[in-house]
Amino acid sequence: MTTTIPTQTAPDLTSDQLELQARARQFVEEVLIGLEQEAESADGRLPAETVAAIRRAAIDARLHGGRVPVGLGGQGWSMLEWFLVNEQFGRVTGGLHWHVPNVYNVWVDAAPEQVQRFVVPALRGEGGDAYAVTEAEAGSDPGGIASTAVATEAGWRINGEKWFVTSGDVARVLIVMANVADGAERLPTLFLVEPGAPGVEFVDDPKYTHNYPHGHPTIRFTDVEIGSDAVIGGVGNGEQLQRRWFTEERLGIATHGLGAMWRLLDETTDWALTRIQGGRRIMDYQGISFPLADSATDATLGRLLALHVCAMIDNGADPKLIHAKASMAKLFVSEAAGRCADRAVQAFGDAATCAATSPSASCASCESTASGRAPARSSG
Repeated sequence: MTTTIPTQTAPDLTSDQLELQARARQFVEEVLIGLEQEAESADGRLPAETVAAIRRAAIDARLHGGRVPVGLGGQGWSMLEWFLVNEQFGRVTGGLHWHVPNVYNVWVDAAPEQVQRFVVPALRGEGGDAYAVTEAEAGSDPGGIASTAVATEAGWRINGEKWFVTSGDVARVLIVMANVADGAERLPTLFLVEPGAPGVEFVDDPKYTHNYPHGHPTIRFTDVEIGSDAVIGGVGNGEQLQRRWFTEERLGIATHGLGAMWRLLDETTDWALTRIQGGRRIMDYQGISFPLADSATDATLGRLLALHVCAMIDNGADPKLIHAKASMAKLFVSEAAGRCADRAVQAFGDAATCAATSPSASCASCESTASGRAPARSSG
């Protein structure tokens, strides 16, 4: 396979950063990519022993807990270093990189005892966290959150229902956004709730078109009692912490999308350089080479935008401006990745589903694509 490590669109990298990038790529290619077909055939779920092996390999490669400070058991990466690793993670299908031990960035504001109880075990691969924020009437607008937290003599009582709690089916602890009532004022706050606590109910497990390792369940909280020590970052600070989480998640979508685009370019370029139609490589037809050039341009522009956001974070820019630029990166790359995938499918034609996968074989769809004409049907 063509080796694409796109360092040309990045700022000058140190030898340590180049080594980190290469280490992440080696982990993806030697540990994860070989498991793609097995995971796909099993709806994204791998055997427990395989998952444990992935976690051990990630820890041995020092790829776990990337942005978590060293003092909390993580790697303490800059945002640029985090980008270099996550771009490689994006090259593997099915989200298999989710098995790499990690936690959300809100734990930076956690109390020491909270870190010892939940973060340290998570980075050892002993169960992670899940962020419970979205509701029926509150998605990208957290101001619509209806979940409540009422103070009690022992701590807090949580009520509400959260949708699309990614990894909620496997998490050891849920990070729940709820509003504390202070007179007429609502104070958004993050609470730690263990999934097995009385009153926590998993009411739905919606299916998705993707096959990822973890689910996105709907979880209902009915009079869930938690202690006074179950708040992260103080009462009323949830929205600020959540914005930082949103920023990293949106930049992460962009970064993973870039990895997917480089993988698509690698695979399609290799195919186009070896597939012969009409006595010529299909790369020699403009109907193939021009769309590949468009995809390379999309990937390069998306990479520059994402790297710009990383630099803003590392240089301490205005968080609101960073959040806006991270949203731009997510939007551009996610749409560009879709265009890149569509072009790749057209270049392969029916090769993914028909027997015409050798340079000497042919079918009508592949021939029409190679000659620069759109195929009548493309199911690859």
